[in-house]
Amino acid sequence: MGKMYAAILDEPMSIGIKQIDIPVPKDHEALIKVYCIGVCGSDVHYYEHGRIGRYIVREPIVLGHEVSGEVVAVGKHVKNILVGDRVAVEPGATCGCCEYCKTGRYNLCEEVVFLATPPVNGAWAEYITVSSDLLFKLPQGMSFETGAMLEPLSVGFHAMQRGGAKPFDRLLVTGLGPIGLLAGQAAKLFGISEIYGTDVVPYRRKLALEMGFTAALDPSSENVAQRLNELTDGGGITLVVETSGNARAMADTIKLVRRGGRIVFVGLPAMDAVPMDMGAFIDAEIDAFGIFRYANTYPAAIHALQRSTVDIEKIITHRYALADIREAVETARTQKDTSIKVMIYPSLSL
Repeated sequence: MGKMYAAILDEPMSIGIKQIDIPVPKDHEALIKVYCIGVCGSDVHYYEHGRIGRYIVREPIVLGHEVSGEVVAVGKHVKNILVGDRVAVEPGATCGCCEYCKTGRYNLCEEVVFLATPPVNGAWAEYITVSSDLLFKLPQGMSFETGAMLEPLSVGFHAMQRGGAKPFDRLLVTGLGPIGLLAGQAAKLFGISEIYGTDVVPYRRKLALEMGFTAALDPSSENVAQRLNELTDGGGITLVVETSGNARAMADTIKLVRRGGRIVFVGLPAMDAVPMDMGAFIDAEIDAFGIFRYANTYPAAIHALQRSTVDIEKIITHRYALADIREAVETARTQKDTSIKVMIYPSLSL
């Protein structure tokens, strides 16, 4: 089917554009012309360190998993989509046979094949093949950018589902990076209107306020527990979503949620063990949930976004052509104070 350009990570800190074969869709796959792809923190980590835990880059790999595009060819058994459809891509293919898959918790499937997780290639390329059941049509009026952002939004959406989010909740999001900001937007889709956030970076707090957070606090200079008590008129926080992965922030969630409240842990800490005040946790009868990626979120998120005024594209701070991939990744890696989501466009001239 000819050649295409793709961004290839050869080894840590070494990435460049090369020509490779355009993939051929199998019977149940579609060929997608990629419109845009976000740069995720995991992409930056692979670029910088060549590994995340047990996943190690042992050979050249294409990164990127936050992707949307247009269907340009389909396999002979594909029936749910057509050539010309605009689609968002869910990046994880599971076995479909294990207990987790059968009970709807397919994100826990041990056989998952996830885009841009070694040794699987991702979507920093002009074209990509994807199983058709992982493609979701974008409704008229929904942009490709929003389609690509459905992936990180799904993390926040799943956090709301796990935490049993209700319209009357008072929510605190700790960490206002892409996931934290989108968790706030997901909360709105669940009807929550009282949303607080914490982050040490001024730009992130400012953006949170622009995106409709009730207040954004600096944990390095404010007594967050006291301020939240004042802001909620003593009612307290009923639901905390921790996205920073900072050990101190994780431990402090017990102090920031009211008795009988819920905590959802999203961010991964750098260390395996985080000290927690389990006496206070038990005494306050707090519910805690961990989340791993997401499950069954794309159709619901598309439906909810289509009927809301929530604008998740506000987190996009930088846009680059695929040819400028190194600059794009370096921006995401080194400009954390001013960059939130970096978006890449393969269709821009090379």
